[in-house]
Amino acid sequence: MKPIELKPGIYWVGAIDWAVRDFHGYVTPNGTTYNNYLVLDEQVTLLDTVKHDFSDVTIRNIRHLVDPAEIKHIVINHIENDHVTSIAEIMHMTPNATIHISEKGKKGLDRFFDTSGWRVNIVKTGDTLRIGKRTLLFLETPMLHWPDSMMTYVREDRILISQDAFGQHYASAARFDDEFISCFSAAELNDAVIDYYANILMPFGTLIKTKIAEVEKLGLEIDMIAPDHGIIWRKDPSNILRMYLDMANGKADLRVAIIYDTMWHSTERMTVPLMQGIKDEEVDVKVVKLRANPISLAVKEFWKARGCLIGSPTLNNGMFPTVAQFLTYLKGLRPKNRLVGAFGSYGWMGGAVSSIYKELEKMGLAIVEDGVQVVYKPSPEDERRCYDFGREFAKKVKEYHETFQ
Repeated sequence: MKPIELKPGIYWVGAIDWAVRDFHGYVTPNGTTYNNYLVLDEQVTLLDTVKHDFSDVTIRNIRHLVDPAEIKHIVINHIENDHVTSIAEIMHMTPNATIHISEKGKKGLDRFFDTSGWRVNIVKTGDTLRIGKRTLLFLETPMLHWPDSMMTYVREDRILISQDAFGQHYASAARFDDEFISCFSAAELNDAVIDYYANILMPFGTLIKTKIAEVEKLGLEIDMIAPDHGIIWRKDPSNILRMYLDMANGKADLRVAIIYDTMWHSTERMTVPLMQGIKDEEVDVKVVKLRANPISLAVKEFWKARGCLIGSPTLNNGMFPTVAQFLTYLKGLRPKNRLVGAFGSYGWMGGAVSSIYKELEKMGLAIVEDGVQVVYKPSPEDERRCYDFGREFAKKVKEYHETFQ
């Protein structure tokens, strides 16, 4: 890729990772991008770097525009490896550059690199940097999603460099939302946003609302939002802000996700009458088998639905390992505003369903108790019980959903 101009004098100089499929345990079937930005002004400024594997790509893109030695400022919005591990190479080529970073970012940077010879300026919310015709405004966003995180606003161009917020893991030749939508669809882009939010930012809904309110209070006019992953929002940046507020407020579809795994297909057979009962209550339903899908996809479907049924066979008096793994992953994301229940099968002794309920209780979710269980293969009577439980669960999901309207 060559540099791509966002506005006159401001360029994307990042890299596209078409091949990555595992992002610290989060499966990325569409790859990702590492976005960083170069501002050509009286004092040339680089905003963020990229993952070390792609340092040659960003350096080549910078060279298309300017000799790297002319860079005077480097803003580091986030020190996670996918954004900062090329900084040593960049600093070697920019002898006169000063790094601008949050205080916690500096402490983390010192753990990754020998920074003793680097010029570093600690910044906080409200601090500004004049680079010529432009002014950069810094906004700390701790725990969105690391303690060091911050955003940078280019005041004169009304561009918010938003770090990991508002991003997506999606490799595409399109750099902007309008380009992406013309080639694919708005629905596909929105799904990528939900996938990213559910698996990375779900725990931080309250913080997200606070930070968006802070941006509004500062009176920042935003023409473009440029995240460090995925598509840049230029057609209607208010749309992604609305999406984030909706997600932060726990918005979900009137839908039930059935997330399960199975040993000898007994639990799997239960999903069919459960699904039919839910559907006959005119509630949409999505069925996800854990060993057939990545956990990150299951989490996305959980997040999209107002209700979720989790199913497991009993193994060694407890849950099937993949179900336990899913619940452990989900618990770390601290979900809210979802109605949940459980189902499962067993042979001579149960345990899986009660174990699931214990984990759901720990998460503080709304629970429909007395989930349905069968012994060995479901009988016609068992299938009827599953169907009835599915209908009753769907009714309760509709009632619960109404409280959020």
